[in-house]
Amino acid sequence: MENKDMPLVSVIIPTYNSERTIGRCLESIKNQTYKNIEVIVVDNFSRDKTVEICKKYNAKVIQINGERTKAKNVGLKNANGKYVLFVDSDMELTPRVIEECVMLCESNSEIGGIIIPERSVGDSYWVKVRDFERSFYAGTEIESARFFRRDLALQVGGFDEEVVFFEESTLPQKIEKLGYGVKGRISSYILHNEEGFSLLRWLKKKYYYGKTVKNYRAKYREYGDKQVSLFYRFGLFFKNKRFWSKPHLALGVIVLKGLEYLVVGIGYIDGE
Repeated sequence: MENKDMPLVSVIIPTYNSERTIGRCLESIKNQTYKNIEVIVVDNFSRDKTVEICKKYNAKVIQINGERTKAKNVGLKNANGKYVLFVDSDMELTPRVIEECVMLCESNSEIGGIIIPERSVGDSYWVKVRDFERSFYAGTEIESARFFRRDLALQVGGFDEEVVFFEESTLPQKIEKLGYGVKGRISSYILHNEEGFSLLRWLKKKYYYGKTVKNYRAKYREYGDKQVSLFYRFGLFFKNKRFWSKPHLALGVIVLKGLEYLVVGIGYIDGE
């Protein structure tokens, strides 16, 4: 697709010791059908070859200390594009992701953010469980936009750096309050590479997230009550006949979410 007269898109990637996956992430950006792209990597002083790999792809690298929200906001402030796309270092974009996002935004000035569907990829049982789980979140408050109009993202101050729990949803919520739509959805998807998924590491991360649940709910209650609610989450599964069509995965989702709620609750108590 020729993009000479099309707007610049800034792809922002926070990294930390990401040498195992960042090359595939950057390769997928290079292979986009849409070509008017700049890549900004915000690195938390990686000790591996992350920065070296990024420079091979001519990505702009900025190094800072701080949480992912801070990294994303630094990338946003250094971006030049009309649009910004926030991607994790272990993600790969299917070829038409950026093209579809730009076309949708350019067709409607009331769109401020776009949701890109995600698929978890990896051979382990828990990765298959994660992919099955994700399939029930389309059109719900669990999903968050990743692609935004940069002017609106800057206007609302980017992501909320005071929360870790559901931090990715703070920016679209703030843009939505300006009166812009943030639930537009494209058909192309992102592959989330979760090979090597560790249940123990995952639960430790959820415990850490739990420490900011109270702060998140206080500031973003409209979405937060549903996002945090065990009844809402399990309702998405149990009310859908498709959930029970794969009992081995359904059982895994129940176990995984049950453990997550347990450790988030412990984190919540410890964060008081």
